[in-house]
Amino acid sequence: MVRIPLSSLQRERGRRLGQLLRDARGQESMVEIAARAGLSAETVRKIETGRAPTPSFFTIAALAGALGISLDAINELLTPQKSA
Repeated sequence: MVRIPLSSLQRERGRRLGQLLRDARGQESMVEIAARAGLSAETVRKIETGRAPTPSFFTIAALAGALGISLDAINELLTPQKSA
């Protein structure tokens, strides 16, 4: 299977998602958040560092629930702003 390279927009969106998750996690352990979300700490680490810039919707939803972030807030951050 050949993977299509990610666009610069997808990479930037992944970077912003990782930053949002790191900020929301604060001083809380990555392992604790991963356990609450039903994910591996390695998956969370990859998302936070941008190595997995396009996680599935269900992964994002699980992390949002574990961190107490609304999916609407995540969507607002990750959706490119339209210029006026």
